[in-house]
Amino acid sequence: QVQLVESGGGLVQPGGSLRLSCAASGSIFSIVAMGWYRRAPGKQRELVARITSGGKTVYLDSVKGRFTISRDNAKNTVYLQMNSLKPEDTAVYYCNAGIVVVATPVDYWGQGTQVTISS
Repeated sequence: QVQLVESGGGLVQPGGSLRLSCAASGSIFSIVAMGWYRRAPGKQRELVARITSGGKTVYLDSVKGRFTISRDNAKNTVYLQMNSLKPEDTAVYYCNAGIVVVATPVDYWGQGTQVTISS
């Protein structure tokens, strides 16, 4: 059984910062890629940032220069440092990981953590 456990959400004022963490645990052979998605009220889920096992990153255009994704392969953990937060960043943020348990990667999801940007 594989689990992704997120932490770090909360309420901050515009311009503030938050750091999200997501730790994968269980019967993990390897992790191909890890990332963060978000779903704002009334909107579809969107990819925020993604990082491969080799460190290659992809970002949503609206967060480039403000958010930084990183990972600790030894700890099976991915982080999302979010700076200069805006009200439009308000959403539930979900951790995602492509994890190989036996042969091929399978997508796993965290439970979601609420991020609210408001004064």
